[in-house]
Amino acid sequence: MNSSINPYEASKAPAASASAPVAPSKTAFWVGHAVSAFPVLMLFVSAIMKFAKPEPVIKGMAEHGYPENIITGLGVVEIACTVLYLIPQTSVLGAILLTGYLGGATATHVRVGEYSQALMGAIPFGVLLWLGLYLREPRLRALTPWRR
Repeated sequence: MNSSINPYEASKAPAASASAPVAPSKTAFWVGHAVSAFPVLMLFVSAIMKFAKPEPVIKGMAEHGYPENIITGLGVVEIACTVLYLIPQTSVLGAILLTGYLGGATATHVRVGEYSQALMGAIPFGVLLWLGLYLREPRLRALTPWRR
């Protein structure tokens, strides 16, 4: 076995620096924040409504098969994932978790036959979250297979 090859030093090879993430332009960075703002605002409003538990929320959740005692927990998960999305160091994790959360919302709407709610609510929110993150996050851009 050749002892001069160290697999832990492979990341220091010159070829690795060729694919290093490139910071987005200021325009892309701020457009990314603007694109993310709407779904983030709606997620915060949704979480606040789950904490406030007005009658329409309780009734709507019951119609979708969710008992009242689970509503606050869903609000906690929703706000925690959204906060993780807003922190630059954990934004990718937050986007992944929000994708799961919104996937559950999509499945809930499809299960009860509300296809328009799924197609006009949770799915576009997920797309906007990822688009906004892609525009402002160089690490995510480095992972995409698109060529320039």
